[in-house]
Amino acid sequence: MSATSPLRPVLPPDIRARKGQSPLVVLTAYTTPMARLVDAHCDVALIGDSVGMVLHGLPSTLGVTMEMMILHGRAVVRGLVRAMAVVDMPFGSYEESPQQAYRNAARLMVETGAPAVKLEGGEHMAETIGFLTRRGVPVMAHIGLTPQAVNTLGGYRVVGRDGAAEGVVADAQAVEVAGAFAVVLEKVPVGLAARITQGLTIPTIGIGAGVQCDGQVLVVDDMLGMFTDFRPKFVKRYGELGAAADEAIATYAADVRARRFPGPEHGFADEAPKGSRS
Repeated sequence: MSATSPLRPVLPPDIRARKGQSPLVVLTAYTTPMARLVDAHCDVALIGDSVGMVLHGLPSTLGVTMEMMILHGRAVVRGLVRAMAVVDMPFGSYEESPQQAYRNAARLMVETGAPAVKLEGGEHMAETIGFLTRRGVPVMAHIGLTPQAVNTLGGYRVVGRDGAAEGVVADAQAVEVAGAFAVVLEKVPVGLAARITQGLTIPTIGIGAGVQCDGQVLVVDDMLGMFTDFRPKFVKRYGELGAAADEAIATYAADVRARRFPGPEHGFADEAPKGSRS
């Protein structure tokens, strides 16, 4: 696209076509202001169910509801011009049956305006992914560490070690055959992630899966230093906005208590100056 061409939004076929090209840049977003920032630099804005932990104080993603995803999905889509919105399907909204998954995926797309959904699971979700994609629902898959299955996995563990590599490979192949346009690889050993990336025709998007993936995703509040409850090894802090905000709030509180704020310049006279309409 030339510099003078009209800007158009990124869509699932564009993401799929980026396989083996310049790396895809993906960040989460949950609000309109953050979506605008992400839109200026990223290919995909992921409305992740991590919103439950980051913005709602939940201990995991399991308590996230469809209503929460719709609320935040709408906010993010309002802030996007070019980047593609992908909205997570929350726990319990798609596992029961392909039909349940279709109803909820269609609702998410219609009510948010997002052109694609993401769901967790490999071979066991292939039938559902196929059911959705054949009915016009673009699906980004998510394998390796799947946070919605954290209780089954026994924690936020690396997936693909100790003889489990072939299972992750099988998951990747299954979601590709089922029609996913891309797949997130979370907390997969770097060598295994490279092998999977080389063996697929759809892009891989890594999070804790090494540099050989076709793209990378992080939780934006993690990389900005705004969410500090824990810090996964795979997160690189590109800012310390949490610390900066804490300092600013502390300074504001001190100024209020010392009556330094508001100052004369922040108030209004009892009578407006002559010639003023304020």
